[in-house]
Amino acid sequence: MTVTVALVFPGQGSQRLGMLDAVPPSVGLSRLLDAAEALSDIGLREVAASGTPEQLADTRAAQPLLYLCDWAWGSVALSSGVTASAVAGHSLGELSALAVAGAYSVEAGLELVVERSRLMAECAAATPGGMSAVLGLDVAAIRAAIDGIDGVWIANDNSPGQVVVSGTSEGVAAASEALSAAGARRIVPLAVAGPFHTPLMRPAADAFADLLEHTHFSESALPVYSNSEPTGTRDASSLRRRLAAQIVEPVRWTETMMALLSDGHVTLLECGPGAVLTGLAKRVDGLTAVAVEQDGLTRLLQAEGRGR
Repeated sequence: MTVTVALVFPGQGSQRLGMLDAVPPSVGLSRLLDAAEALSDIGLREVAASGTPEQLADTRAAQPLLYLCDWAWGSVALSSGVTASAVAGHSLGELSALAVAGAYSVEAGLELVVERSRLMAECAAATPGGMSAVLGLDVAAIRAAIDGIDGVWIANDNSPGQVVVSGTSEGVAAASEALSAAGARRIVPLAVAGPFHTPLMRPAADAFADLLEHTHFSESALPVYSNSEPTGTRDASSLRRRLAAQIVEPVRWTETMMALLSDGHVTLLECGPGAVLTGLAKRVDGLTAVAVEQDGLTRLLQAEGRGR
């Protein structure tokens, strides 16, 4: 008997100090960090080890660090004996998922991430904004509350009872007031520096789509459940098209989890810093989720051993 495990990868907002400390040296992260620092012209090791909150929130640093951390733990999982049946990544995590699934090399993915982070940071600087998690209201209630408010959109449907709005600073502030009045239990600003997953990111999305056209994609070894179309596919052209769309489209994570469950991927292993996705999965009946940073990989391996 083996454990059917879908690997899931967290996105921007999960970064934290020390996020690379526990990654085994055998993964080969050092050479990739060298490449990431050269490509980004940022001292990423220093940011990860001792950076300020502002440095960690900087899109140009957070995205390469998360990509590499996610990929590293996914690689550890695949080499550990756990059987992976599918992958999915939340926003930036989708790029790590694609690398782990073999849609492109980790090096090619790193180049994409560094450029993606630059494009998104430039777009965000031109249109300042942010994102806030809304707790305690469903999507329909949130949509009704923000209807008619300029400059704000639903950006992430993360789980039942947790939705993220995104947009201009003024739009998010106005939406927060309206959502509080509508009965939101809590509204939490996220550690990101832009109006991500909204039409305001269109210049970045268009430039990134052009870059993707010049990146070699292969059929993936595992089904990839994408943010913009939460169904599993291995098709290279579909994976490219879906990735191009995600910068301006909502992250449909609730639908992603439901699709994984429906297709028989009932156990999720979160590969990356923290346990945000593990917490979200606990809100979906029928899913089991564990995180590598909470000894989840060890527990899965022990469970597999007991099942044999």
